[in-house]
Amino acid sequence: MHLLIGVLLISGLLAVPASGFAVSAVEPDVPNVKPAPEPRTIDQEIRLANDYFTGHGVPQDYQQSVYWFRRAAEAGDPQAQTQVGYFYDSGIGVQKDPQLAVHWYQLAAANGSVGAKVNLGVLYFWGTGVQQNQPLAIQLFREAARKGDGLAACYLGNAYFSGHGVPQDKVEGEQWFAKGAAMHNPQAEHDLGLLYFDAGDHVHDVPKAAALFRESAAAGYVPAMYSLGLLLVRNPGLAKSPNEAVRFLTDSANAGVWKSSLILGVLARDGMGIAADKGAAYYHFRVSALQGGEEANQLLAKDFQVLKATLGTARISAIDSRAEDWYQQHHNALEFVYKEGENWTRFPDYALAVPADGTHTIQMLPALND
Repeated sequence: MHLLIGVLLISGLLAVPASGFAVSAVEPDVPNVKPAPEPRTIDQEIRLANDYFTGHGVPQDYQQSVYWFRRAAEAGDPQAQTQVGYFYDSGIGVQKDPQLAVHWYQLAAANGSVGAKVNLGVLYFWGTGVQQNQPLAIQLFREAARKGDGLAACYLGNAYFSGHGVPQDKVEGEQWFAKGAAMHNPQAEHDLGLLYFDAGDHVHDVPKAAALFRESAAAGYVPAMYSLGLLLVRNPGLAKSPNEAVRFLTDSANAGVWKSSLILGVLARDGMGIAADKGAAYYHFRVSALQGGEEANQLLAKDFQVLKATLGTARISAIDSRAEDWYQQHHNALEFVYKEGENWTRFPDYALAVPADGTHTIQMLPALND
């Protein structure tokens, strides 16, 4: 079951009573940093905290970001309280501490933050920093969904579809996906689209799936970029332009989806919709193997054997080097990307990365400063 914690810097999240937690004056691992010029309002503190987090107009400094979010959080701002909870949840700027994450999410939820309620529900669902209580998690998701949170609706869809925390009921799961999609949540749009596109026991409606994937991809959801690219390869008549499938596959490959790189290699190998180019095919296959590890290598073993014999040692070595260089700039597996322009070649302006440590806390990555 796929439940990940959202990030308030990018998306807002909902509310439970704080169960006996009190706000401490100073937590021991909050850095004692030299403050910047004193902002006058909570909004200014939050703006400065965001600037330090992203390196916008100031040197990037996670500890300064924690300092200013903490200032706003102690003044009672639920947005800042949720963000401080996320810092403790993910270990950004402070030592990772799931119990303190619960504490700050509860405070924010009690102050009306829908997002904090959703994040708190995820922690209860998995038993992270708190005793596992899936019925309470489901209750929190329901409360959040009733207040219009599409992510909570999507989580309910996943719970019912998989039978985790509730009796399995795929019909109700789909209904929750539809509610989340109606709230324009990109994960719900994508999950609902998958049912119409590729679920064996579901009515297929490929144009409807394409429309849902496009909405989701436009919001920066990387799995939707891959799914839309694959759908358009299989159904080229639904493409809005000749290169649309390649564009979405390239974007999702840049975000770490190894299957997108593999498909790009197949297209180049076979000349499907693009010019046949064995060098390009090997390059995409090599990137896919770097991204996907053993699973990708096993699938590509025969192609590697054939292409290495065709291209020769010198060219293979040059392509390997180029693929390694590219991978060093795109090694994160991303869940979301946020960008101002249509094209990004090194890193998006903002990204949410799939957790690499086995937890369920999605990791925010700000833009890299060259």
